[in-house]
Amino acid sequence: MDVTRGKRAEREAEHGRDLLRYIIEHNRAAVAVHDRDLNYIYVSQKYIDVFEIEDPGIIGKHHYEVFPDLPQKWRDVHQRVLQGEVVCAEDDPFVRADGRLDWSSWSCRPWFEADGSIGGLIVYTEIVTERKQVELDLREKTRALAESNSRLAQLAAVFTHAREGIIIADAKGDIIEVNQAFSRITGYARDEVLGRNPRFLSSGRHSPGFFAGMWQQLEERGYWSGEIWNKRKNGEMYPQQATISAVRDDQGQNIQYVGLLSDVSSEKHHARQLEYVSRYDTLTGLPNRALLTERLKRAMAECSRHDRTLALVLLDLDDFRRVNEAYGSAVGDRVLCEFAQRLRASLAGGDTAARLGGDELVVLLTDLAGEKQAVESLDRLLELARAAFNVVDVPLQLSASAGVSFFPQPGQGQVDADQLLRQADQAMYRAKQAGKDRIHYFNAEKDQAERGLHETLKRIEAGLKADEFALYYQPKVNMRTGQVLGAEALLRWRHPERGTLPPAQFLPLVEGQPLALELGDWVLRQALAQLAGWNEQGLRVTVSVNVFARQMLAPDFIAKLHDALQRCPGVEPEQLEIEVLETSALEDMARISALIEQCQALGVRCALDDFGTGYSSLTYLRRLPASILKIDQSFVRDMLDDPEDLAILHGILGLSRAFQREAVAEGVETVAHGDMLLDLGCELGQGYGIARPMPADTFPSWMAAWKPSCSWRGRTEKRPHQIEALFAAVEHRAWVSNLVAYVQGNVERPPETSARRCAFGDWLRKNAATLLSDSAELEQLRRTHERVQALATRVVTLKKNKKQKTAEATLEEVFACRDELLAILAAALAEQGQPAADVDQRV
Repeated sequence: MDVTRGKRAEREAEHGRDLLRYIIEHNRAAVAVHDRDLNYIYVSQKYIDVFEIEDPGIIGKHHYEVFPDLPQKWRDVHQRVLQGEVVCAEDDPFVRADGRLDWSSWSCRPWFEADGSIGGLIVYTEIVTERKQVELDLREKTRALAESNSRLAQLAAVFTHAREGIIIADAKGDIIEVNQAFSRITGYARDEVLGRNPRFLSSGRHSPGFFAGMWQQLEERGYWSGEIWNKRKNGEMYPQQATISAVRDDQGQNIQYVGLLSDVSSEKHHARQLEYVSRYDTLTGLPNRALLTERLKRAMAECSRHDRTLALVLLDLDDFRRVNEAYGSAVGDRVLCEFAQRLRASLAGGDTAARLGGDELVVLLTDLAGEKQAVESLDRLLELARAAFNVVDVPLQLSASAGVSFFPQPGQGQVDADQLLRQADQAMYRAKQAGKDRIHYFNAEKDQAERGLHETLKRIEAGLKADEFALYYQPKVNMRTGQVLGAEALLRWRHPERGTLPPAQFLPLVEGQPLALELGDWVLRQALAQLAGWNEQGLRVTVSVNVFARQMLAPDFIAKLHDALQRCPGVEPEQLEIEVLETSALEDMARISALIEQCQALGVRCALDDFGTGYSSLTYLRRLPASILKIDQSFVRDMLDDPEDLAILHGILGLSRAFQREAVAEGVETVAHGDMLLDLGCELGQGYGIARPMPADTFPSWMAAWKPSCSWRGRTEKRPHQIEALFAAVEHRAWVSNLVAYVQGNVERPPETSARRCAFGDWLRKNAATLLSDSAELEQLRRTHERVQALATRVVTLKKNKKQKTAEATLEEVFACRDELLAILAAALAEQGQPAADVDQRV
């Protein structure tokens, strides 16, 4: 560790904190800094004095604890600022605890962490009671001025002693009086301005529209308040807070104008200082991490919009510690400043050089046509480090190591600014390892393979040895008869820190690795041991086990399977099922087919898991002798609302019958899913609607208590014309869902709103009469369909005319018609001798 660099960084940080405290304590306003939870982080002494806080030790306390009677409007302000707003108020009245009325001007702003997130809020408060009282008194007394010149003497004291500049103009706007504070602020003596229009003070920074709006407000409201830039006599431009009031006679005519002016240039200067300290490195003057992150995010957004590339380069001076040790930290600082200046001078206008701390500097190269364009620039950066540093008697020769990451990164998904910086840091470390004075480019795929995957596999292997893995069991049942056929063994990782993890969080990393063999053998042994235990309890079921492709294709797989069965003599081979992923079987169909036949020769049944997700074909089904097809849950889960998934599911069931395969549906999430499956002729299922995966010791009690849904018992397959009606119902629900998506702006095109061209309308014309023999019911269905189509046409028209709320309200009528239509279908299906599937399920 470079101790010297760390100490220097501490000194720089302390210097920055001292400077920040100085700025805050000398600010004209009282300052309080809170974290996101509104606990005090810092308060200025002026804050303690202004709010008469008896206990100065409020750091760490909650703001509402210090001020328990805080009005609701302030609590609302805090929430708005924590969402990123800046909220300000001028001349805001508030009542103190003792009943005194005071006036304040305040500003509440968010402050940001280094990663750009909101860390809390800062409140600037200035008590302006004196100025406000002066303003109120002056307004009242100026009005009286038109009635009696004798009252001018009473206003003279206010004029003389006011801290704010005061200007009085006649009805034409020409100056008739100013006070000493006005002369002090503007540099103009009283005699130099009398009779002149105040526009001679204009800075030229405001448009004519700005002044037109100011005069309009004066005429309509009688006053105007805001910030305006004026010009002093010496030509200097400065900001001022101004309040201008119109004085009117009894007839409501403007007879004079009174303006109160406050020079706020010091506050602006302090704000700029605070901004600088929070966004720039105090040693080199380069942007710090916070400003770099902000610019990096903006550059990444520009690259995404305009198909450009950026390069993020992290530079670290090689062996910089030796400079500090040999010559001292002051020389080291001079080297860093000179190197920073070289980087800054070498960059194009849109590029950025920044300092993260120590001798680590960052260069952001933007608007590149591609990665190749950055190569010459990157070589030049290393040359800047190799050039001699003339900061001592003998020129210092140094070098730098650079790590580079590019954006965008095709195939890597979303990469944020922090990830990009970490990638550059990893690449720089590799450059150091490779010998220094060189550039290393970050490779996302290689880095994941070499670092993340390796560490994860080591942790999984350690977890297996530490007995952190367990098998959970998800029941498979006959939904019509209620018979529990068995369960699928599902792996869980009982991680000591992260809790119980599902297989999706670790198994994809194991697939194809040598560890897959060890983990797969463990699962097989555990499942057989559990079967033996249940057999001893008199609980005879089957258990299916998923196998890795690498595990099944291992030359000794059949031998290991045979050995495992021999070690559990109380288990019949047919109680074990081997589940092979369809996509794995496609990789080597001939070998997998032979292995399935060998498993079946041992008495072990085989199933094709996630069927339908690969490239299923008739040849594929004919060549693979697996006796069970497990239909992937993605088709089952959405079949109630997605006609395409329902069609795929129906087709798979037809294939299973044609090839005499047993079909098991995964993803039975609800009773309605089971209803539809039984209607289509699929009786076997598993899913959350039946039971979630459970520990082995829970399975027997669940099995003893489980009963199928009442609507499942005795339910038989629907006839073809009834299935057509089920398809029509799903088509209609999908049609309504598409309409909702269009109204909500999730899709650009509305669904077909012609009753003659939609899918449901087609069924209604061609086949509905087969289901609804009652002509009255059929006519009611047609009228309902026409009404829902008419409502949909109205919704689309309202949406196109930007009448969003009316369109959304009309959707409720669409829903009511849809439910009525589906209820007619449900009743017709029920009349034909079977309970109706849940065709009227609400979208």
